[in-house]
Amino acid sequence: MRFIKFNDEVVDSFAFMELIDLAKALTKDTEVEVKFGVQSYYHPVEKNIYVTHFWNHRPLKDKMYGLKTDVYLRSLGSYFDTDFTVMESFLKKVKQSPLQNFARQLFMMLEDQRLEDEIVRLRPGTKKAFEARRRMYRKYYETQLKANLDRSVYTDALFNGLYLLLNATSPLEELPPIEEKIDLVVPFLKQQLTRSFDAASTLDINDIVLETIEVLEEVLSKDLFSSYFILPELDLIEESSGLTFDDLKRKDGLSNDDVLKDAKEGDEDVHEDKLPTWHRETSKPTKSFLQFDLEHGTKTDILGEGTAREGDSHDQALGLVHGRSQQTSQNDYSELEADRLYEDTDEAAGKSSYGKENKYATALTKDILPVTVQDKQKYDTYKKEIITYQKKLKNIIQKMLEHKKQRPKTDYHYGRLSKKLVRLFTEENPRMFYKKEHPSSEIDAVFTLLVDCSASMFDKMEETKRGITLFHEALKSVLVPHEIIGFWEDTQDATETYQPNYFQHVIKFETSSQPSKGPEIVQLEPQEDNRDGFAIRHMTKRLQRRTEKQKFLIVFSDGEPAAFGYEQNGIVDTHEAVLEARKAGIECINIFLSNGEVEESVRKTIENIYGNYSIIVPDINELPDILFPLLKKLLQKSIIM
Repeated sequence: MRFIKFNDEVVDSFAFMELIDLAKALTKDTEVEVKFGVQSYYHPVEKNIYVTHFWNHRPLKDKMYGLKTDVYLRSLGSYFDTDFTVMESFLKKVKQSPLQNFARQLFMMLEDQRLEDEIVRLRPGTKKAFEARRRMYRKYYETQLKANLDRSVYTDALFNGLYLLLNATSPLEELPPIEEKIDLVVPFLKQQLTRSFDAASTLDINDIVLETIEVLEEVLSKDLFSSYFILPELDLIEESSGLTFDDLKRKDGLSNDDVLKDAKEGDEDVHEDKLPTWHRETSKPTKSFLQFDLEHGTKTDILGEGTAREGDSHDQALGLVHGRSQQTSQNDYSELEADRLYEDTDEAAGKSSYGKENKYATALTKDILPVTVQDKQKYDTYKKEIITYQKKLKNIIQKMLEHKKQRPKTDYHYGRLSKKLVRLFTEENPRMFYKKEHPSSEIDAVFTLLVDCSASMFDKMEETKRGITLFHEALKSVLVPHEIIGFWEDTQDATETYQPNYFQHVIKFETSSQPSKGPEIVQLEPQEDNRDGFAIRHMTKRLQRRTEKQKFLIVFSDGEPAAFGYEQNGIVDTHEAVLEARKAGIECINIFLSNGEVEESVRKTIENIYGNYSIIVPDINELPDILFPLLKKLLQKSIIM
């Protein structure tokens, strides 16, 4: 399983998932997302928290301190305590300033300092992490200050020095000489920094920075060159059209503004008339149309019979005109499956029932071809290689079922009296009876085998099909319903708004126990990309419709989710899909296939996604030996005890 990559930087997927969970927990907002960026900031419109790659290439402890403090600052600070309307107003005021970049970054630096102090005060447990953050940043700015002084980049040197003064470890710390006219305003700048410690709001920071920039415009000849902080463009106040959201609402008032005092009592005289309507498809327009504006009248809360709508009780004049529809034979959705109805609702609300990373993923069915003689011959070869395992497993299960059938059932209030009468004297309400015979027990389970058919499986597919044959023949012999599905994403046809994902049902639930079924497995072949999270959610919905008590989803893959726009969040999305399946009562197990020694980082990532429910197969040739005990354990678990 690959680590996430951002600008050629490797991101630990487990740490990334931890940051996402932390951000959502602190903000109590499930829509908040964490992304990596050049600098850290929070975008309130997108609801994205950006953490910076500045913390990379450091000891793990320092790296996690840095990443977590980024999340603390944005989740506990920016999300709740930053006034973004003030920030947007500030951006407009400094837009024409020759020191616009300096002003923006100074604003962000002082605002972050204010938020940091407030977070540490409210949550003392974060103090250690923020101390580590300041230590690492101080070291960085000391280096930058020296470099900028050597290169005579005085504006950047001043900014570096201001950060060091703001986070000074001693009250005696001073700025080194920079340039004569800059040195003259240092006392004023120190005073402004001191004021920032008393700032109680974003508005206070706004006032301090505007005053500071007004003075510095007379001193600095160039704007800040480097980027140390990011103050993003938010567009909160006006859209590009110049209209606010309220401007887009129709709110024309009536010429009179009175309201009926009497409320609706239920005995009002309501008249219903047919009002002809017209549109461009109407062949014979009548003389009156349902198009009118109400400019005069008195507001009331009377509504038509049998209809209700959401809104203010006095927002229409006199009454409402309601239409009525009749049943159509064109598209009858009354029999539509429940999960499809919920999916449509989610899509209408701008959501996706398959996860936000799969909003544009589309499930398509790939038909299997008629079984050829070559398919049968190849499948017979697979069967011969696994027949020993299959027969052994069948005998074990049959013996368990027979034992289940014959074993007497104890602890009943009626039936045959047990010979063990001690419980009559030791228990208040003893169960002294047993039943010798009990109805035969069956295996109440269903299996879905989901096979990764991505291109990276090209050197593992043959052995994978051999292992799948063991599953199929063993489950078929004990009459356990199952399906085997290959999945992949079409790379060539994938776009930003359309990602076709194919599912090839080589074995279906309905026919899985038929003796002739099996050679279809041979048709599974490596294809292109794989969107694991989407495929797992798709199978979860199918299994939820099954009535069996035990439901198992076995995912065969080489652990590399990769698809269009899926590189950064594919691992996290797959992890979330696995959690959703388990919450639905489905045991999701991964069979990780490899052709050599598995790196520790890969093992860790697989564990991050599937937890302890993952079996790593370092040698694909050993797959049947590894699958046999797994299948045995799952079937034993499925027998109702």
